[in-house]
Amino acid sequence: MKQLLFTLLGLLTFGGLQAQSIPAGELYGLGSWDADSLGNHRVVVSVEKPADAVFATVEWRRRDLNPEDKNLIVVDAATGKQVTNVCRFTMNREKGEIAFQPQTVPGTYYIYYLKNVMSGSRYYPTVDYPPFENTASPEWMKKNKLSGKKAPSLPAAKVVQFQAIDQLNSFYPMEVIATAAETARLLKEHPSGKYILFTEDRKYPIRMTTDIPYKWIEEDRHDRFTGQADKGEYYVFQLGVWAARSNVENLHVDFSGLANAATGEQIPASSFTCFNTEGTDVTGTVFKKNCSVDKGKVQALWIGTQLPEHLSAGTYQGTVTVSAANAETKTVQVALNVSENVIADHGDNEPWRHSRLRWLNSQIGFDDEVIAPYTPLVLKDKTIRCLGREVTLSPLGLPANITSYFKETITGIGSDGRSILAAPMVLAADGGAWENLNFEITKHKQGAIAWKALNQNSRFLMDLEGKMESDGNIEYKVTLVAREDAAVEDIGLRTHLASGIGRYMMGLGEKGGYCPKDIRWKWDVEKNQDGPWIGDVNAGLQIRFYDDTYERPLNTNFYHQKPLHMPVSWCNNGNGGIDINQAADGTRINAYSGKRQVKKGDKLYYYFNVAITPFRTIDTDKQWRERYYHSYDFIEKVEKVGANVINIHHANGINPFINYPFLRTKEMKAYIDGAHARDMKVKIYNTVRELSNSCVEMYALRSLGNEIFSEGPGGGFSWLQEHLDPNYIGAWFVPHLKDAAIVNSGVSRWHNYYLEGLDWLVRHVGIDGLYIDDLAFDRMTMKRIRKILNRSNPGAMIDLHSANQYNPRDGFANSANLYLEHFPYLDRLWFGEYFNYDYPPEFWLIEVSGIPYGLMGEMLEGGGNPWRGMLYGMTGRSPRVDNGPLWKLWDSFGMQKSEMIGYWVKDNPVKTNSEKTLATVYRHMGDKTLISLATWEDTDAKVTLSIDWAKLGLDASKVTLHAPSVENFQQEASWKPGDEMVVPKGKGLLIIVK
Repeated sequence: MKQLLFTLLGLLTFGGLQAQSIPAGELYGLGSWDADSLGNHRVVVSVEKPADAVFATVEWRRRDLNPEDKNLIVVDAATGKQVTNVCRFTMNREKGEIAFQPQTVPGTYYIYYLKNVMSGSRYYPTVDYPPFENTASPEWMKKNKLSGKKAPSLPAAKVVQFQAIDQLNSFYPMEVIATAAETARLLKEHPSGKYILFTEDRKYPIRMTTDIPYKWIEEDRHDRFTGQADKGEYYVFQLGVWAARSNVENLHVDFSGLANAATGEQIPASSFTCFNTEGTDVTGTVFKKNCSVDKGKVQALWIGTQLPEHLSAGTYQGTVTVSAANAETKTVQVALNVSENVIADHGDNEPWRHSRLRWLNSQIGFDDEVIAPYTPLVLKDKTIRCLGREVTLSPLGLPANITSYFKETITGIGSDGRSILAAPMVLAADGGAWENLNFEITKHKQGAIAWKALNQNSRFLMDLEGKMESDGNIEYKVTLVAREDAAVEDIGLRTHLASGIGRYMMGLGEKGGYCPKDIRWKWDVEKNQDGPWIGDVNAGLQIRFYDDTYERPLNTNFYHQKPLHMPVSWCNNGNGGIDINQAADGTRINAYSGKRQVKKGDKLYYYFNVAITPFRTIDTDKQWRERYYHSYDFIEKVEKVGANVINIHHANGINPFINYPFLRTKEMKAYIDGAHARDMKVKIYNTVRELSNSCVEMYALRSLGNEIFSEGPGGGFSWLQEHLDPNYIGAWFVPHLKDAAIVNSGVSRWHNYYLEGLDWLVRHVGIDGLYIDDLAFDRMTMKRIRKILNRSNPGAMIDLHSANQYNPRDGFANSANLYLEHFPYLDRLWFGEYFNYDYPPEFWLIEVSGIPYGLMGEMLEGGGNPWRGMLYGMTGRSPRVDNGPLWKLWDSFGMQKSEMIGYWVKDNPVKTNSEKTLATVYRHMGDKTLISLATWEDTDAKVTLSIDWAKLGLDASKVTLHAPSVENFQQEASWKPGDEMVVPKGKGLLIIVK
């Protein structure tokens, strides 16, 4: 048996842990066995002399509750066979008494005491701990007088070691509990005070909140801390607050700074922070955090300070003072021994140091710099111009007119604008027309322009704040203040789209496609829906409605565990909703809130966002040039199939742990360097939604309450149940790696950490961007990601994958509508998991292709439909599909530098005589054209093409129409102009005209 032993603080011994005085480093170790069948923990005992029954007293000090309700198994180490004659006596968290019949003497025996059974989904398992199963024979029990509750007098089985399956699963030392007697003695030694303070090194994160560890009993360290640090390090340590006698309210931590008595130098107090009581949120706002501790609970306080690089080596001393709103103040004497070494990157290259906790408060990427390809905003009077779009504000501060200059092809921006609005947007309310009292521009930057307006009518004052950014997103925060007590009939946003604009729609329970003539939608917490996108391909609006209580809900499988907050203003206790009506003069969107009573001075928060689409032109050359391989594979193999962008998912050799790509960075860098040598790019899976249990800072993050992780019922994989308090949501699990994640809470300071981590990965590992599997962060975070990538690695890319969330579990959300706010900063979409590619072309256009928003994409489910995909410039993704033959056709034809003219373009030069068989053109003007045909007919489609030869720059009398042979796509064929051609059912053709 291979045993890996580890030590605690050198020669520290835990004599009180077991009757035998075994050094701690030997009493706790690691072993090797089948954890799937036996669990993650065992006790090794030895039997020296023959006996029919022996007795083991195991002082296991377990953190799990109700051990008496859980099974245990005794196994003979020599034979590997289970011992059936086993009897239990005292069985509690502090100790277990076990009698068993040894088979091999002298011999070693294993007592497995957390056996579990895993069932359910492979990736979202259910793990249960079966009750004790009595397998002992009555004859053996009677012979050895084991029928009573009192422990018998039997030869002793000696405890040799407590073992875990690996170090991640080990309970030692911070999950080895103090006994009730030890706790009582501690209280007696500290007879006054509502809480007892402990000091702890960063090497041993405080893990338990309902017990104190025995380590603290042994060390008995309450008012002093000594640490070792390097120059330039961001040094972190812990204080533990045990609310021993009552609740402790609103902890506060103050710092004196640390001084070097020999040199007079100081580590200033201003450099210290306690992450549990203060921080900087994802908007860059500094905040104070209420950190309170319930009676009997333990709260970790993680403290950090930045050491200057120019410090002299030596000892720096000072104090940390802990106080509370309802409890006494305690002072800790701190001594920090600073070495001569100057550490790189503040210690961030060594995760065990926890220096990266400072990333939680990062403000990286907070500025109004314009992000390419967007252009600086231009303000003239009340008209704001951004890339391809223009917004004119009314005197009230709302959009009076919105114009799009994007061409129908979305490949360029023209000079002729298309009005999106038929009339100014209005926030209608009882009390008559609004009168503007004041309008002012409050920010005028290249990347953002903000304004305020104060308006009134007879019933309300309207305080309006608006901000437009360079990507065409407009944020409105409108506060209405009641001027009198009143019964209000309605307050609502009225939007009148110009004729032809409301052609397509998604959201509000409608799948992407043509906009229905009449929609009546009501707010419903069961639905992850807060607004629609409505528009044409080259001009549209997404309007999302919320209020001052908005928190980003969970998504993808977890929506109902943290659903959308119903906005008090818009929802109005179920009275609110959205009506959409199509008419000859355009499309009307009425977001109403219905009847309500207001008192004088009441405030109603009517917030909404307007995103103007498309955000940018599609980059077709980039689509043809960058060819994805979505798998961790040999670089030579990827190169051979013709791909040049590799997406590294998680759960593999260089990126094993979900959303924590920091533990195999040397291996990852070596792989990336090899790819770069072949002019290939490597992107990694890394997002914010769930976080691996291998995260080094897991316990520090858990100490922040529900700030970083969502609260939930617990459960899930055994590691989670054995090492975390049960207030989490179990997430993705990788069986072969035993990588178990829990769900993040939505928008939190973890996003700041994530962004700093991204910057570190770009600079130190050389990643070329991100593959994001669904999104759980906000638009601001996505902007900051884009800035980090652009600044550190110009040309780095982001592609977004989403599974179809139009189902009850996910709240019937349209993935494209859900993530539209992030689209301005993406490079490519991969929407398609669980998508139905038999849906009509308008669904493909709106929900899959990305084209109306300035993006292009790829297909996923079943590899997609390559014939229909080519209408939108999409393929499946290697190695799920073999794109080699199609890529060869692209190269031989010259897809790069061709002009894409989609079937949706009114003056497309190629049309068919079938409404269900469509044509997209890739044109080299005056030279050659590739026609992509695809059909949705129920049978083979017999079609003829109507071609405007002048628009292709070709002479009909001199051209040939040739479908080259493409493996697994089409057989070779040729036609003359005007010939009928057969498009196979569910498929299509690629025809070169030259």
